[in-house]
Amino acid sequence: MSAHCMLTGARPGFGNRISHSHRRTPRRFDPNIQTKRYWLPGESRHVRLRLSARGIKAVDVIGVEAAVARIRARGVRV
Repeated sequence: MSAHCMLTGARPGFGNRISHSHRRTPRRFDPNIQTKRYWLPGESRHVRLRLSARGIKAVDVIGVEAAVARIRARGVRV
């Protein structure tokens, strides 16, 4: 499964590893993706969301109903 947040859309960044001799090799900076289960009272069911740490904090602030509405507005099936 790809490492992206369903709410914020955070995706991996790309860069280079730089060794002591200053050789450069490609690397990925992955976002901190967690799978979290929330109770969705409007639909009387649980939803499992793949969120970054920043996305989890956003759900805590705006609420799970608003977060799921934003996710669905981006075209992601929940």
